[in-house]
Amino acid sequence: MSDPLEEKKCRIAEIVQYTCDSEKLSNGQIHCFPIPRIFRICPGRPAVEITKLVNIDEKTGEIKIPVIANETLPKAKPWRDVIRYDADDTLPPP
Repeated sequence: MSDPLEEKKCRIAEIVQYTCDSEKLSNGQIHCFPIPRIFRICPGRPAVEITKLVNIDEKTGEIKIPVIANETLPKAKPWRDVIRYDADDTLPPP
């Protein structure tokens, strides 16, 4: 049986972001922690974050994508189709 991601020519991408404590340690350093984020990227579709759907082996870094992850992906749309409203635009005229 072939992998559904290969059939659709999708790829998996990872970025690592960091969150840092706002208080400095006694030696003046700031302590930061990595936050890995996993995305599924398919041609012609927006990237979808699947971090919460995958299983990551902490020791090896291997990512296992459950079959259900392909079935439960949220609907997405390109950023150009996102409508942004300013806070002033949502209030009724005086």
